[in-house]
Amino acid sequence: MPASRTPPQHPDTSEGGVGMSTHELLHERRASVWMLVTGPTVWAVHFLACYLIGAVWCAKAASPAAPLDGVRIVLGGITIVALLLIAWFGWRGLRQHRFGTATLPHDAATAGDRHRFLGFATLLLCGLSFVAVLYSAFVIAIIGTCR
Repeated sequence: MPASRTPPQHPDTSEGGVGMSTHELLHERRASVWMLVTGPTVWAVHFLACYLIGAVWCAKAASPAAPLDGVRIVLGGITIVALLLIAWFGWRGLRQHRFGTATLPHDAATAGDRHRFLGFATLLLCGLSFVAVLYSAFVIAIIGTCR
């Protein structure tokens, strides 16, 4: 009599393959490390854009005491876009962190825990980037002239 074989479990399940349906299997594409750098990248682009636009505006100004009123509107719009992007990436990180039913800490050697850990790290980096954009915008709000 042949021995009964149990079907092999998929190695990429978050709970060791028990009770997972096919649509809940993780794909490496979704657990990408690239999500980690989205928040800091948006902050870096915002920082660079604000200071480059401010420098060009002041370089073209007729006097060093020229007001920054016109450029503040542009930089305010860039800041709002950056904050919305960071909040969206943070929300995606939160969704990734809450995937499945596993409890903290996410330190097991499974694809599900890696997926949740990357989501949590993304959420934290987006929070830090959000605060960094606010600090950059604070400088824009305080400085009144090109001096």
